[in-house]
Amino acid sequence: MQDINYRHIATQIGDFLKYNTSVNEIDRHGQSLLKINKENFPNTAITSVRAQTLYNWVLSLAKEPLDATERIRRLINFCLELTPEEHKKKTIEFLEKNNCPYNLLHKDNLDEFLRRNFHSEVIKHSQKLFIQGNFFHAVFESAKAFNKDVKVKSQSDKDGQPLMLNVWGCESGVLKVTQCQSQTDKDFQDGIKFISGGLMSAIRNPTAHEPAITWPIDKQDCLDILSLVSFLYRQLDKSVYYR
Repeated sequence: MQDINYRHIATQIGDFLKYNTSVNEIDRHGQSLLKINKENFPNTAITSVRAQTLYNWVLSLAKEPLDATERIRRLINFCLELTPEEHKKKTIEFLEKNNCPYNLLHKDNLDEFLRRNFHSEVIKHSQKLFIQGNFFHAVFESAKAFNKDVKVKSQSDKDGQPLMLNVWGCESGVLKVTQCQSQTDKDFQDGIKFISGGLMSAIRNPTAHEPAITWPIDKQDCLDILSLVSFLYRQLDKSVYYR
């Protein structure tokens, strides 16, 4: 972990945010997010009461005997909660420039995501979204990607559930993960067909047509759905194309 100049951050962030908040709001977020006691650090160069309040909170955090990562996470969360939405990107860039990487704020999400050992395509399409807590779009992007890759490998012009039910079947399907000889072969092949079709109907279609605010997906459901997509991707990798 690189050294962090908390005094510089306290001065700059105080100057940047002093017009966008109030002393009461700063103190409220300081108490709830930093979870420390605020001390006073007089600075004659600061003339704004709001900027001085921010300065005091950040330097109080710097003195607190915390794990370095936890201290940075609290600082990032505190600064972002006080930043108007249209200025959040600027705040994130400032913090990252001063050795406070934004992804530390979501370290728990990253750890949970990595423990699942997802297929590389699921990682590519959903990791960043999941880490940000955007579970709805993490699921949507992975389901869309699976649909597209099945279309490409099967050379089909169908889409969604009709695509899956058509290309995975033992009788006329062009993608085979078994030889479709024994009953077990046929059962497994049909299972992939119906699970893939179900993914399209139950997951891809609703996320394509419903606003995220009215069709919420929580973290646990997101992880489970991504595991399902990952399993199907591995079957797609193993499948052989038969015209």
